[in-house]
Amino acid sequence: MNTDVEFHIRQNYPWNKLPANVKQSLGNSQREYEKHVLLYSIRNQLRFRNNLVRHVRKDERRYYEELLKYSRDHLMLYPYHLSDIMVKGLRVTPFSYYIGIMEDIMNSEKSYDSLPNFTAADCLRLLGIGRNQYIDLMNQCRSSKKFFRRKSARDLLPSKPVEISVEPWWVAQTGYITEDDIRICSSAEKKAIDKMIDSGPQLAGTIEYNVVLSLYNRGFIYLDVPISDDSCISVPPLEGFVMNRVQGDYFETLLYKIFVSIDEQTNVAELASVLEIDLDLVKNAVSMYCRLGFAVKKGQVFSSEQLHPSWKNAPSVNRLKSTMDPQKMLLSWEQGSPVMEGGSSATDTDTTSLEDQGDTGSVSSLSIPAAPTKRIAFLFDSTLTAFLMMGNLSPNLKSHAVTMFEVGKLSDETLDSFLAELEKVESTAEGEAQRYFDHALTLKNTILFLRYNKELTQDQGPDIPNIGFPLDMLRCESLLGLDQATCSRVLNKNYKLLVSMAPLSNEIRPISSCTPQHIGPAIPEVSSIWFKLYLYHVTGQGPPSLLLSKGSRLRKLPDIFQAYDRLLITSWGHDPGVVPTSNVLTMLNDALTHSAVLIQGHGMHGHGETVHIPFPFDEEDLKGEFSYSNMCVHKALWKLKQHVDLEHQCGYITMLNSNNRHRRRTSDSAECRGETHLGGGLDTNGSTESFELVTEENGEGKGKTDALSSEDEWVPLELCFGMPLFSSELNRRVCRKIASHKLCSNESLQELLHSSRKLSLKVLSFVHSFQDGGQPSDPDSGVSNPLSQPPAESGVPLPSLNLLFKDGQLKEWSGRAPPPLDISSLQKDQPS
Repeated sequence: MNTDVEFHIRQNYPWNKLPANVKQSLGNSQREYEKHVLLYSIRNQLRFRNNLVRHVRKDERRYYEELLKYSRDHLMLYPYHLSDIMVKGLRVTPFSYYIGIMEDIMNSEKSYDSLPNFTAADCLRLLGIGRNQYIDLMNQCRSSKKFFRRKSARDLLPSKPVEISVEPWWVAQTGYITEDDIRICSSAEKKAIDKMIDSGPQLAGTIEYNVVLSLYNRGFIYLDVPISDDSCISVPPLEGFVMNRVQGDYFETLLYKIFVSIDEQTNVAELASVLEIDLDLVKNAVSMYCRLGFAVKKGQVFSSEQLHPSWKNAPSVNRLKSTMDPQKMLLSWEQGSPVMEGGSSATDTDTTSLEDQGDTGSVSSLSIPAAPTKRIAFLFDSTLTAFLMMGNLSPNLKSHAVTMFEVGKLSDETLDSFLAELEKVESTAEGEAQRYFDHALTLKNTILFLRYNKELTQDQGPDIPNIGFPLDMLRCESLLGLDQATCSRVLNKNYKLLVSMAPLSNEIRPISSCTPQHIGPAIPEVSSIWFKLYLYHVTGQGPPSLLLSKGSRLRKLPDIFQAYDRLLITSWGHDPGVVPTSNVLTMLNDALTHSAVLIQGHGMHGHGETVHIPFPFDEEDLKGEFSYSNMCVHKALWKLKQHVDLEHQCGYITMLNSNNRHRRRTSDSAECRGETHLGGGLDTNGSTESFELVTEENGEGKGKTDALSSEDEWVPLELCFGMPLFSSELNRRVCRKIASHKLCSNESLQELLHSSRKLSLKVLSFVHSFQDGGQPSDPDSGVSNPLSQPPAESGVPLPSLNLLFKDGQLKEWSGRAPPPLDISSLQKDQPS
């Protein structure tokens, strides 16, 4: 559907008030517009009243029946915000709705993975059916077909909901109750129903706990989860979340957007303002988190006088209650009716609503000690969450990893429990598992370094206590789910500094941010293949490299790679892999059919040798002659420092020696040399980490190794901005350099802002100059003429020319062989 049309439907524009261009896009057909209005309203589960659909569809009941059918067919979440209509009017409870969905997918013999994540989580909560239970039910259903008496899917499904967790601040409302229903109720249940009918909706905590569950299980009442404008919530590590698939419907998209944006200090009204999303939609989403147990509403602890005694031993959704200080959460409840009229409810946006009085002014009532308002954000990608989920690193680490992936965020408040789990990770493992263990341990050290580190915040001023900054962990892919302007508002509101892990996967676009300042790739191009070529271009050094545009085809491997035993292959938008030269041609031509490919010489005798050099450089690093243990004085790095700011950023430069026949890794650890690896650890599957530690050591002495080192043998391979997690030693050095060079000071961050902008312009100008039709310009002039920065959505531009870096020069490659004159002259010299 056209976004302009959607906007005008959302704003309730009737046909006669639509702009001419929108009418034209609909073929000037009012009937077509009405079809769009109905479809949009059903897809977005809009209420009939107060929306445009009431002028299009006159029959309200039929509209809600269509909405329910669409939601069920598309496996969407139950429309809890329409509970008053669904339960009272249509007599469809959440339980009966999900039973219908389960019956449909079982009859269609679909897999459990066909259920979207949040729908699967709600099914698990109400029906008690998870993946294993579903497989068991399907097996029973199939086996019954072999006998005469066949059981239908409905016969195998539960007849009533499992016992759910209910919070005392939830609100109980009467559903559709007949006289026959009343007859089968106990006296306590009748009393509770009478109270709700006479006095209106009641807080669940004021009614006997078992009565609430019993009435809910029979569908006589439904539960609202009221959220007010000033409600604040926290997101503990996820429990009961089902990782199946993302569907992309309006509400699921909204849930993920709010997940990564929400924090404990921002109330719902502020969050809606920052995201520029309708307040009622945000309330619906936050209400859903609390209902599913994925979030905890702050400031909602009942006093013992108000709470019915039966609730004291009731299971709670709030798993953090036992770990939180009650004094920080306690509110003063006024005497009288707990339900007030004329408020705003998350479940019913246009009828008389309900708010618990304790919720009003909840933020001001909290006695939380003053803390820095801004935080540091550590940006990671899905590679890290995959490592933490794999390898069974520690018993409860998986729930944190699922939270990092699905919520897209671990807030500072939950980092203590996360660190406690990382502490349990052992330092040694076997084979590939060692890689996962290394990442977990290095991540722990990184969090401990960045979080509340006084060394990083020594210039905060005399009036501000220096306790360092809190740390949040954010997943790049989740932030990219927000549009660029919204992402910028969220980051500026909450964070002083962004720090990226290194290297970020090539499969994602890194976050671009001028403010808050970003220690990491300034723009997406800086973590792309283009930046590698830029490094080679400005330093005049690098391995032989050939960038082929998509659709190119090689008849034979170019001559510059004939001497190599191993090549480094990088498909556009994917991570690199080292492959043998012998069978590379077929793989290259396959890859070129769907993406551009960078081919680089890596090793002439097996894998090339790589060394990681951390920066910023210390003064001591830049003294003396070049040697294997003093690589910071390499002439390519001197040139690089003139074009790239290595003083106010952190990261590492990877140096490559392709001719490594005689060298093996030595056991000494010189400060400047950084991490040394043989082979780079890149597999043919394009591992997401650029380099992997190979612990192949021997007893060669430092003197012998240095003697074998020649400056000309080593060339820069790549430069990565950020904090490396793949090597604990490299990470430790980068951390030390961040502190000693005061990279987090206001002065350094201001310099970083200027240098990041300058580098961005240089790289963009460089990319443009090597594109088809681009006028070559001086990439160091700092002028991006005639190029302006492309919008983030457009991604990194693909190469339109084939480019070759050889003998210190980057130029267009025609693909032709050398002139035959040279070959014929060689033939004449040979004896016949």
